[in-house]
Amino acid sequence: MINMRLAGISKSFPGVKALDSVELEITAGEVVALIGENGAGKSTLMKILAGIYQPDAGHIQMNGKVIELRSPREAGRRGIAIIHQELELVDTLDVASNVFLGREPTWAGPVKLVDNKQIRTRTEEILRRLRCSISSRAPVGTLSIAHRQMVEIARALSLDAKILLMDEPTSSLTMAETERLLQIVAELRNQGVGIIYISHRLREVQAVADRVVVLRDGKNAGQLEGTDIDHDRMIQLMVGRELKTVYDAPAPAAAACFEIHNFRTRRYPESEVSLRIRAGEILGLAGLVGAGRSELAQAVFGVELPLSGSVSVDGQSLRLQSPRDAINCGIYLVPEDRRNCGLITEMTLRENVTLPALPLYSWAGLIRRSAETAGSTKICDAVKVKRSSIESPASSLSGGNQQKVVLAKWLALKPRLILFDEPTRGIDVGAKAEIYHLMRTLASEGVAILMISSDMEEILGNSDRVAVMHDGRITGVLDRSQCSEQAIMRLAVT
Repeated sequence: MINMRLAGISKSFPGVKALDSVELEITAGEVVALIGENGAGKSTLMKILAGIYQPDAGHIQMNGKVIELRSPREAGRRGIAIIHQELELVDTLDVASNVFLGREPTWAGPVKLVDNKQIRTRTEEILRRLRCSISSRAPVGTLSIAHRQMVEIARALSLDAKILLMDEPTSSLTMAETERLLQIVAELRNQGVGIIYISHRLREVQAVADRVVVLRDGKNAGQLEGTDIDHDRMIQLMVGRELKTVYDAPAPAAAACFEIHNFRTRRYPESEVSLRIRAGEILGLAGLVGAGRSELAQAVFGVELPLSGSVSVDGQSLRLQSPRDAINCGIYLVPEDRRNCGLITEMTLRENVTLPALPLYSWAGLIRRSAETAGSTKICDAVKVKRSSIESPASSLSGGNQQKVVLAKWLALKPRLILFDEPTRGIDVGAKAEIYHLMRTLASEGVAILMISSDMEEILGNSDRVAVMHDGRITGVLDRSQCSEQAIMRLAVT
């Protein structure tokens, strides 16, 4: 039986103390949920336990003995595996090759050739255990975000880990996939695996956790056990205040603003989509993963041109052949995959925020650095981006703060329609409330908002109307008074 204890763990980065004397203990056959706002230090703590970072102070004990985890390989050798919040997959390899990357079994004999048959067989066994229908031969680059998440989980399970670190493992999964994953967590616990489960979905935490450890500003903020694990108590420990999530009714909607006419995407070439989004409203777009919602948003933004269809504003047709055309028309996309599609992570916050609007910060074709710094600082302050400096690389931010930067870069322009694709994926409750408030503020200023979300609470709590997609087509549009979880799910599986 494994018992692991992190004692007095501290870690600093330039300008930021990420962890300050943090304590955490995990035993075999126990699920410990680690929760806190973005930037609280959860992912940093997990990277220390996974051997990716080294602590500045404190130590790690395993079964009473102090150990050092100098690399992920050393952590793996001691039975510690991690499922990262941001996907760490090789798009050009197939599913099986990703699952066993760096640990490929080989044929016996003097020449160590990779045993591809064994790799595929073992991968398919794990995928069946996850009840995941993807092929072990499928290139990862062709998979949806949800299926890539399942590949990450399969890779961790292939390690036969004794301590499993799960950092937002359900952030892109459907309800059915999430339920299956929670069943797997329970099965692993019964098999003696110790699990540290990081999630902003507090219902999941209540369902799966034996104990809850809360971090706030890099320090231990409290712990809950058993029947004390309560939604309101968790939120209060996380943010130090109460959060109100009551639907804020908008002012009377303006006349129809944007109309999407007869759109057909490459994903669903036989299905047509038509939608009307009024100025000043938030139109929620619900449906199961794979329904075609993200493809619709990308087609409207010009990332991948539709097979047919058009977009008009108050009856006037727009020419949208590229993202630049969409930007020029005041149409902006906050994508689901913020790390790969929304940011250039090697660039600074200043550069990311001002990139779409460089003419505003230029004179005679030359960028005015002082204006760029002042403008990006003002916008980052407005959306409450936690950073050590405006010159910090985007890669140094937590997931929630990265999402805020993706949104911040559009605010220097004059948005007319913003497409939010899973706007709070992997974001804590405090940051969610801030983004919801920002969306409502934009709507009150006359911006039309299309919010794609797989989070039912998010859809019900923020939408003025809800459109539902299934297999590339709109199966219904519900007014606020008609919205319920049952009504939406009925349309999502029609």
